[in-house]
Amino acid sequence: MKFRLSGLFSLILAAGFVLLPQVHALDAANPQHLGSIERAKAGRATELLDAAVAYLKRNGPEKAFEAFNVQEGTFVYGPYYVYVVGPDGFLYANGGKQMSLAGHNVLDLRDAAGKPVIRDLIAAAEQSPNGAIEYRWLNPEENHIDVKIGMYEKVDKYIVSVGYYTSRATQKEAQELLTRAVDFLKKNGDDKAFAAFNNQQAGFTHDDQYVFAIGIEDGRYRASGASPQLNGMDVRGMKDAAGNPLFEDMINIAKTKGSGTVEYVWRNPATNAVESKHTLIQRVGDVLLGVGYYTK
Repeated sequence: MKFRLSGLFSLILAAGFVLLPQVHALDAANPQHLGSIERAKAGRATELLDAAVAYLKRNGPEKAFEAFNVQEGTFVYGPYYVYVVGPDGFLYANGGKQMSLAGHNVLDLRDAAGKPVIRDLIAAAEQSPNGAIEYRWLNPEENHIDVKIGMYEKVDKYIVSVGYYTSRATQKEAQELLTRAVDFLKKNGDDKAFAAFNNQQAGFTHDDQYVFAIGIEDGRYRASGASPQLNGMDVRGMKDAAGNPLFEDMINIAKTKGSGTVEYVWRNPATNAVESKHTLIQRVGDVLLGVGYYTK
């Protein structure tokens, strides 16, 4: 029977101004602690991992590894795929783009940051029969290096793993989204633009990226893709956890320079962690538009 993944979890984002305790990436083993976007990804990876483990136990290694190695098969779903490593670093199965690695010893394989990912996975499995590790890997859908969480479960001597990407926008991507939002506002006017920015299905919200708009004179939200419920809130005087008057800084820059960058700490809606945020802003008439990117 072909394994089917369930639909996406609903992406309900908490208010952007609430500062929550930082959650370590390895808490992916407890998806309830993650942000809604990452929780959905962790949930889909868990479903595939559970299905792979059950298939291996039911059908044995030979049949299971054959199934896991089929790139267009049951155990590959977009960026989600199964790989199986032995305690000596031998790769028994791999449904990913590096399929040719299956059947070889990959003990010394390193990620994009030079981290010994297979050695780390084996060491983690020696400490606990299930859990997760973090490394940096090429995201084929985004075509750039992203943080990847490798969730695993040990079955006899085999370590079965499924990973998911925790995409982080780059400065370039933030600038591209801001430019697109500015053009959209100028072309379509306030009402249509703010409605689009507030609509998480309108193309102005993606993973940890979203557009927000604030009135320069009254300091009130006109739009916030992460938290539309904040519309109308006066943010002047609000500070982040480090005491930075972030919104006053944005308004001052918009008034005096028209555009610039403000740095502060803020909750990442994708990871639910409080992280460093770098927001690019640009004035358009009597509002400022902002798009940020996060770093740990």
